[in-house]
Amino acid sequence: MKVTRLAVGDVALIEPGVFGDARGFFFESYNQRRLDEALGRTVRFVQDNHSLSRRHVLRGLHYQISQPQGKLVHVIAGEVFDVAVDIRRSSPTFGRWVGELLSADNKKQMWIPEGFAHGFTILSDQAEFVYKTTDYWAPEHERCIAWNDPALGIDWRLAGAQPLLSEKDQRGVLLAQAETFD
Repeated sequence: MKVTRLAVGDVALIEPGVFGDARGFFFESYNQRRLDEALGRTVRFVQDNHSLSRRHVLRGLHYQISQPQGKLVHVIAGEVFDVAVDIRRSSPTFGRWVGELLSADNKKQMWIPEGFAHGFTILSDQAEFVYKTTDYWAPEHERCIAWNDPALGIDWRLAGAQPLLSEKDQRGVLLAQAETFD
């Protein structure tokens, strides 16, 4: 497993060792001990989530203001552009974002720690997105930052297409008005 710290906060890109031959491939998609060693902290996951979306669906930028969730995300079918935004006011990278292409082909995973807003857009005809969380979903604490906040300037790789958004995501607020972490 190769772990690369990305340019924002403690977000990390994880590339598992993939062993392939004429029969197919095998890789270890999760190992508690190796992840803890790579991140330099103990991570405890309590929930797995799985979504299926079609091209140009954009989900995010989501976070929970109480019961914040760290997330270990990956794609098992298709391709997405995955984004994490640092919303910890005390952080030197507050308001900055990082994005990575995650796909079933590249098998990369992204670790998004607590204190970040998270979102992704679908680049393939459809994609299945799977992630582990460090706390349970708490809809009363869920918040959403506007995907198109000009202060963030996220390039969602939509190639001019309009994203398909949920009602919740259409109501996202600008980072300047959002509840954030200290």
